[in-house]
Amino acid sequence: MSGRTIRAVAVAFLLLLPCVTAAARPPQNGKKPGKNAATVQDYYSRNFLLHTDLPKAEANDLLARLETVLRLVSRYWNYPSQGIIECCVVSDLDNWPPELQAKIEPDGLAKIREGAGVCLGTTRVVGKYAVGKARVYAVADHLGDKGVPLHEAVHAYCDQAFGHTGPQWYAEGMAEIGHYWVNGVKGVNTLPHVIKYLRHCKPRKLETLIVNDEKRGGKWEDYCWWWSLCFFLDNNTNYSQQFRALGRHILAGQKVTFQDVFGSQTKELDFEFRFTLKHLNQGLRVDLCSWDWKRKFVSRIPPGQRMSALVHADRGWQPSSLTLTAGVTYEYRAKDVWSAGKDARSVDADGAADGRGRLVGVVMKDYKLSEEFELGKSGSFTALTDGDLYLRCRVPWTELSGNSGKMTVWLRRKPAEAKE
Repeated sequence: MSGRTIRAVAVAFLLLLPCVTAAARPPQNGKKPGKNAATVQDYYSRNFLLHTDLPKAEANDLLARLETVLRLVSRYWNYPSQGIIECCVVSDLDNWPPELQAKIEPDGLAKIREGAGVCLGTTRVVGKYAVGKARVYAVADHLGDKGVPLHEAVHAYCDQAFGHTGPQWYAEGMAEIGHYWVNGVKGVNTLPHVIKYLRHCKPRKLETLIVNDEKRGGKWEDYCWWWSLCFFLDNNTNYSQQFRALGRHILAGQKVTFQDVFGSQTKELDFEFRFTLKHLNQGLRVDLCSWDWKRKFVSRIPPGQRMSALVHADRGWQPSSLTLTAGVTYEYRAKDVWSAGKDARSVDADGAADGRGRLVGVVMKDYKLSEEFELGKSGSFTALTDGDLYLRCRVPWTELSGNSGKMTVWLRRKPAEAKE
């Protein structure tokens, strides 16, 4: 069935609620309409029909946001939206007279009363085809972010385009990305209580998050975890392409699981996911914090020789290619300058007086990190543990994108210790 045919069939499902405009409607059955009935109106856009009591300007703004999210997910999953998505978005249920509340499906009304949202779907057989129709019910405001309709619209798109949304962790995690989406924002953008919870709660094991049950809903804590996992996978450069491919396979109805795709990368993925959660905050760029697992490390530098590493100011920990040996002293020297902030002046590897922009190091062994230690423009240090040396420009993790420039860092064993 073509997209045009599906759209035409889907339109036939419309008008779950009667069309209500600003003009007073004639009394029904001799009764006067509710005193606030005129505040509930219908608004249309290319892909949405919105029933809402929001003011006109806010309703149009919501429609614009819904259209943008729909365009993004259609592009992301490489499949066009199918049919009009009907949304009932409530700002204040008291604005909805009884005869309109009676038109809302019971499950939808219950979620609205909870201050939440839900996407309900039905399937009709048209000829040889099964055509899905999704209906969104949502509150207009959720702790001030107005994202619940966007979350449910992602579900509605999947229902109408693919007939399902995939396993619970994927369906709800991706819908939460839509919930928190803001145009032009590449970093973390979520509610403060989500960050606070994820940074201070007991970490959940990865395998507990990726259960393949196809259902929806959960506790708010579950939504936090599913969002964090999907946001991490979608933005980390080590996993984003595979994650996108996994999603397309899932929505195409193929029996592909998380374990099938990422099984060989479990240790690296688990380490990076927990590293992201440790530093989670508004504006954190997961892509800039991705670890380079392809770089080869060596533990021995021939006497009289040195090795070099290129360290970018706008990245997280970067491999030096040198594996340290506990008790051995190493010398280093950094050349060039970088800027540790959008409008900051250039500094060498010693950084500014407050330590911002200083070259620092950390040692990884068995996917565990040592404490960060200071380096600078030149000097020496004695390794406290065996492990791979990583380097970076010291700035708060949420401010990496404002940095610019790079350093070349030379490393060698201290000459007296290079003789064996």
